[in-house]
Amino acid sequence: MMVSEFQKNLDYITGHRENRQKYADEVLHNQELFPELIRLCFQVSNKNSAKACWILEFVCYQKLEWIENHLDYFCSNIKNLKDESAIRPVAKICQLLVHSHYKKSEIQLSEKHLEAIIESSFDWLINDTKVASKAYSMRTLYLLGQHYDWIHPELKTIATKDFPNHSAAYKAVAKEVLKKIK
Repeated sequence: MMVSEFQKNLDYITGHRENRQKYADEVLHNQELFPELIRLCFQVSNKNSAKACWILEFVCYQKLEWIENHLDYFCSNIKNLKDESAIRPVAKICQLLVHSHYKKSEIQLSEKHLEAIIESSFDWLINDTKVASKAYSMRTLYLLGQHYDWIHPELKTIATKDFPNHSAAYKAVAKEVLKKIK
C-alpha cells in the first residue's frame, strides 16, 4: 500500500494544540482526506494512529456531521484502541456524538452504535485509563443513562466505588455526574 502525503505528514505532528489544529484545518479544507483520517485512527499498528485521533477530534468539533457516513466503521473499531493517546480523543468524540444524538438530534446513532459506545465507555471507565478518558466516559454514560435505565445505577456504583482511589480531577467529574443522577 502506498503511503499518502497526508500519512507522511502525521510524522511531524506534535501534541501542541496549534500543531494539531493546523493538520485538522488541512482536512477541513479538503474533505476527501476525511475517510483516510478515519481509517488511520484505527490502524492500531500504525505509529501515527493516535495522532490521527487527535486530528479527528479537532475536525469533529467543527464538522461532526462528517463522521455520520463512517459511524459503522468508527463504532465497530473503538473497542480496539489500546493507546491512551488515541482513547482520550475518541472518548471525547463519543461524548460529542451522544450529545448530538440526544440533545441536538443532528447525528442519528443506531442501537448498534449506541451499544458500542456504551461498552467502550464502561471499559474505559473501569480499566486503567487516564482521568480525561474516564471523565469523558462518565459524561457520555450520564447522557446515555437518561435513555437506558440500567446505566445510571451502574455508573453510580462505579463512580462511588472508585472515588477514593482517584485524582482530584476524577473526583470533580464524579461529583458532578453523581449530583445529576440523584
